Amino acid sequence: MTRLLYIANIRLPTEKAHGLQIMQNCEALADAGADVTLWVARRLNTPALRAVDDPWAYYGVRRNFRLRRVPCLDLLPLVPDRTDLPARIIFNVQQWTFTLVALLLALFTRADVLYSRDLPVLLALSLVKPRRKLAYEAHQRRASRAGRWLQRQVVRRVGTVIPVTARLGDDLVTLGANPARLLVAHDGIRRERFAAPPSQAEARAALGWPPDAFIVGYVGRLQTMAMDKGVGTLVEALRRVEGAALALVGGPDDLADALRRQWLAAGLDDSRFINAGQVRPDRVPLYLAACDVCAMPFPWTEHFAYYASPIKLFEYMAARRAIVASDLPGTAEVVTDGESALLYPPGDTAALAAAITRLRDDPALREQLAARAYERVLALYTWDARARAILAKVTSDE
Repeated sequence: MTRLLYIANIRLPTEKAHGLQIMQNCEALADAGADVTLWVARRLNTPALRAVDDPWAYYGVRRNFRLRRVPCLDLLPLVPDRTDLPARIIFNVQQWTFTLVALLLALFTRADVLYSRDLPVLLALSLVKPRRKLAYEAHQRRASRAGRWLQRQVVRRVGTVIPVTARLGDDLVTLGANPARLLVAHDGIRRERFAAPPSQAEARAALGWPPDAFIVGYVGRLQTMAMDKGVGTLVEALRRVEGAALALVGGPDDLADALRRQWLAAGLDDSRFINAGQVRPDRVPLYLAACDVCAMPFPWTEHFAYYASPIKLFEYMAARRAIVASDLPGTAEVVTDGESALLYPPGDTAALAAAITRLRDDPALREQLAARAYERVLALYTWDARARAILAKVTSDE
């Protein structure tokens, strides 16, 4: 049995999507036959998340892998503004103390594969561990000079590189990754999470949502890496869609409140702005089932266009909901316009409104798009299939 050590410098649990992605992947890797241990940072969490005593239950995964919290020096909760120089210094202190302790612990830990998304961790491990044992799961192309240097060093020093989009894979090859040791592995879904969904009527009754409204849903964080995700464009588009309601499932609260103010300033009915806030990950399928259409209105940025593999897209597909999304290259790797989603030019409010109106007026089209998206996600984008492919790659001798 392959002993796989996954090292992640994250708070756990976390309100961010990477926590769900990592927990579901550890479960899937264990199901695929690996003996999995997950190391995360021992960091101060938010009051709400400190109350979570069972991260496996919180994320709705089985306890088929071990979890260890690695000590580090974490002063970030003491800094209100995460963008100023002291915050960046404190962040680096947390990152490198975690890396140092993880490196020391790894020296005395038996593992066949050391797997991480974190560049400092992998660079440190490459100094003491054989290349063939190291696997890097890449989720972005580093933009800063220091970040590019670090990423270049890592892709040349690890045994396997696992980017989440094809374009990211191409870019990492230009940095020195070995194409023969590279596996493009998009994000995906946990099949069991969507195995027995409630009907839309049942979901709305459980949530107290209006039973007859046409509801466009957005699920997830409203920003990533300080980048706006385009939900304000969605609000503007819904001004042109008579009778539509907007459901937000995620946060943070201050950004959701700003969107509500934008909604009201546009003269839209407050009762049709549904803000569920941050919800437990294991309840997300219930909220998706209550929607008519799910939206992913990302603006055009290099990250969203080429490097993002958002879990929300795959979960929209698994929830059997019609999808309207920005026509970005990374999105088009997964869904096809007019077949499994409706795609529109990024930032084009009129085109987004027209796509939503078309879906509102054509229930048969909604069902057709949803069915094809569901078939596609089950065929190509499950964590189980991804885990099997990753294990085969990291343990191969090619």
